[in-house]
Amino acid sequence: MSRRALPRMLSNGSAQFARGRELARSAAHAAGDVLHPLLVITHGLRRLAAAGRRKWAATPKDRRGPLLFLVSSLLLVVALIPYGPLLTGVVLLAAAAWTGRDRATRSAANAPGAPQLKRLTSLYEALVPYFSVPEDPSPLYAHGGEWNKAFGSYEFDEAGRISRLEIRYPAYFTDGEAASRARIEHLVHAKSGRGREYRFDWDEEGNQLTVSVLPPLPTHIAAQRFVTTPGETVLGFTDPTGVPRTLPVADGGGQRDVPPVVWRTGIRSTEPHLLAVGQPGSGTTTLLRSIALQALQHGDVLIVEGSGTGEYACLTGRRGVLAVECGLAGASASLEWAAHETERRLIAANRARQAGQPAPADTKRPLWVLLDRPSILGHLAAADGHRDPQSLLQVPLRHGRAANVTVVVADQFDSLDALSDAVRQHTRARVVLGPATPEQIESVLGVPPHTTPTTDMAPGRGYARLGAGPVHRLQVPATPDPYDDATSESHRKAVMQLLPERMGAAGDRTGAAVPGTAVGEPEPVGARAVVTEALPLVETAAGERTGDAVPVGASATATQVREARVEAPVEVGAVAAAAAATGTDAAGRAAEEAVPVATAAAQGGAGETATGNPGAHRALVARDTGHSGASGSAVAGSSTGAPVTGRPVSGSQVSHRASPEPAGESAVAEPVVADSTVADSAVAAAHVAEAAAAER
Repeated sequence: MSRRALPRMLSNGSAQFARGRELARSAAHAAGDVLHPLLVITHGLRRLAAAGRRKWAATPKDRRGPLLFLVSSLLLVVALIPYGPLLTGVVLLAAAAWTGRDRATRSAANAPGAPQLKRLTSLYEALVPYFSVPEDPSPLYAHGGEWNKAFGSYEFDEAGRISRLEIRYPAYFTDGEAASRARIEHLVHAKSGRGREYRFDWDEEGNQLTVSVLPPLPTHIAAQRFVTTPGETVLGFTDPTGVPRTLPVADGGGQRDVPPVVWRTGIRSTEPHLLAVGQPGSGTTTLLRSIALQALQHGDVLIVEGSGTGEYACLTGRRGVLAVECGLAGASASLEWAAHETERRLIAANRARQAGQPAPADTKRPLWVLLDRPSILGHLAAADGHRDPQSLLQVPLRHGRAANVTVVVADQFDSLDALSDAVRQHTRARVVLGPATPEQIESVLGVPPHTTPTTDMAPGRGYARLGAGPVHRLQVPATPDPYDDATSESHRKAVMQLLPERMGAAGDRTGAAVPGTAVGEPEPVGARAVVTEALPLVETAAGERTGDAVPVGASATATQVREARVEAPVEVGAVAAAAAATGTDAAGRAAEEAVPVATAAAQGGAGETATGNPGAHRALVARDTGHSGASGSAVAGSSTGAPVTGRPVSGSQVSHRASPEPAGESAVAEPVVADSTVADSAVAAAHVAEAAAAER
């Protein structure tokens, strides 16, 4: 069968049709070029209108009326001002042109190059075994597939490595299992480049994973006065997306706002105690030093350093620093005093509540107990057959929140097993500093970190978690030891400016003043010069009175006794002279007991007792009732006398509570602990010895 020829119009008119198509195409391009600004403005107006509709739909109905009134008022003002409508039209056209601009040019400019394409392709091929199954008829991930369908937006840094990437994954992937997520995170970390810290945000509802590289936290922010309220402590600084708050800080001669990690303590805190763990040189001591400087603004600090390296020597003798202990005996005595002080505060607050009165002022002043490397002291105690000092922390840890007592413990990973159960259970605020594996971080924080830990971290860099909250990246403020030669001059000045004044001069107190008490050396007065403060005493059925005084002698057997309690600060020498004038031998006994104590305090002035150790430097003052055979002595701060007002003993100044002398009885002086220096202790003991020798 022969082929039929085409009509002449079809066979000879192809060239004409081609010329017509070219003319139409060129006319369309020319019209597009001419009308391009109008098209851009039209697209922009359409997008602005859509945004306005979404805003109106998202506005609650009760707020639509005020919003409409505000818009109408603005339109009226614009219509009344000169050239108002014209300027409004120009601004609207400019906004529409900016909103409707073509984004294809920018996308082409940001298109990945050959090295970036190779990285994306390699990552896509590596994810195929994890995000695909044979039963999937149209897999999103397949060998030789298109990576642009699986990866959304992406960004690269100057070195060509991935800095941000959105990864889509199929719905059947088990993103709810921690092990499955960990495998993907490890793979992405390895393929995107090691040595950087990545953050993984899993959107389980949208089946999308966002990978972003976090910038390093600032390490040059020095210690300073932070804008916080009493009860707030700045542990360090974190990412802007981690917390909804910023603090103004001085940084390099200027000021900027940075997001902090704020730890709240006090009676309403849900995380009243803190545990910090890290490797050697990770910055745990720097963290404790920073906390101590902030705590001294509103409270008192008791420091126990197990390593004995003198990292807290700059705080010794400062106002508000009760003690800085480095030895086992001093640490045990200090922690025992802290336990008794916690009990005393609880009892005083309970009595005030039962009486319908506010809590005493000394129970509201925060007390901080900071322990650095307590595991070392535990090993020393076990070697000597003594009790572990950590066992004395049970009362402050369990009841410290109600008594305004906060405990902070810092130790290393290799000694984590040596921490007591009380420390592990009651320290709900946790900090991990320095390089650590995800398993180590999870063992301390309770959950794995939300970023990939790096092997190279600056001192003070780590993670923090308060209670059951999220995990935050943390950078502790630079708070080095000002006495260290390696400390920079700027950081040394910053720390020295925060230190309280030193209280080591004669006649000055070595500790912080208790609210409501007088600061300074009490004026010496006689044993009978008293200031009355009448308080009733309650008598039990056995004839023993409970309260601030303890009955001595036969007068304690009376059925109803009401005495006035009087107190006045008296020096030991004045007490001995008064006792000698009354014809008693109490001064001799007081001298014999006080001289060894003062001698030991003077010899250990550079050691444990020189730091204001609670329980040391105690002067024993005799009490004589005037009855035959009824004489004795009372130890300052003992359980039979009035409770100690929360100050460690560090000298010879002892304030006495002298009861009014009944008929036929001598005055009874009950010592109460006060603060002074070790040198004053030896001088006062010498006065006691001289008075005793004169009396004999």
